[in-house]
Amino acid sequence: MKKTKNIFLVLSIFVMTLCSCSNDNDDSVKLLKKVVETSAQGTSETMLFAYNGTEIVRIDGAQKRTDFTYTDGLITKTVVLNKTNQQSETIEYSYLEGKLVEVESLGNFRIKYSHNSDKTVSYQKFTIGSGNQEVKEFHGILYFENENLIKEERVLDTTPVGITSSESITFDYDAKNNPLFNILGYKKLLDYMETISSNNSLINTVIATTTNGDQVLSLANFYKSSFKYDSENYPTEQVSETALFANGNRGYLKTQYFY
Repeated sequence: MKKTKNIFLVLSIFVMTLCSCSNDNDDSVKLLKKVVETSAQGTSETMLFAYNGTEIVRIDGAQKRTDFTYTDGLITKTVVLNKTNQQSETIEYSYLEGKLVEVESLGNFRIKYSHNSDKTVSYQKFTIGSGNQEVKEFHGILYFENENLIKEERVLDTTPVGITSSESITFDYDAKNNPLFNILGYKKLLDYMETISSNNSLINTVIATTTNGDQVLSLANFYKSSFKYDSENYPTEQVSETALFANGNRGYLKTQYFY
């Protein structure tokens, strides 16, 4: 009996040790907990991140709140609440063999993705009108390298006959850690663009081209960010002079990251 008790005690300690190691491993994953954005006018907004393990549960800010739903380790739904007018938008994500194939904002838009053998991703975006009728808005190709989105090519499908309008966006990255990359399933969300990449985007180059007969008009814009990092090469601060705001304007924005 004494020997049995000793064996039970040893097994109990062994199981507790395994559990302790498992918890330590979970805790060791660095996750973004808070973001503070400050504009040139000094106004700031704080966003808080809540998790269940490495699954993102919620991003809560002053203007909006986003709730996430998982199925088998993949993000399958987000609900975005606009706190100003209390309206919400539900976005559903569909996968095939672990790869995103469709994003649908119920009653608003639908994006369909095709994963190509050369590791590019082709997509089509449709707006959804009355009677659930789809109108193709644009189509394009996403290019990846080293787990970073490096380029997007897009062609508008709503231009008048005889006019072609396209856009090319290239992304240049640092060699540091994207603070969102450790979130389970986040890198699958192709509609989140460069924020799903493993590194941080330093320069976005946007070239818009319009062709009308023999006339070709091109316009290039550059959007730059600078970062400060902690000892583990995660960003603690980002400054951009050309950040895009919710109202469509661009300007100075300082973003602070807390883990």
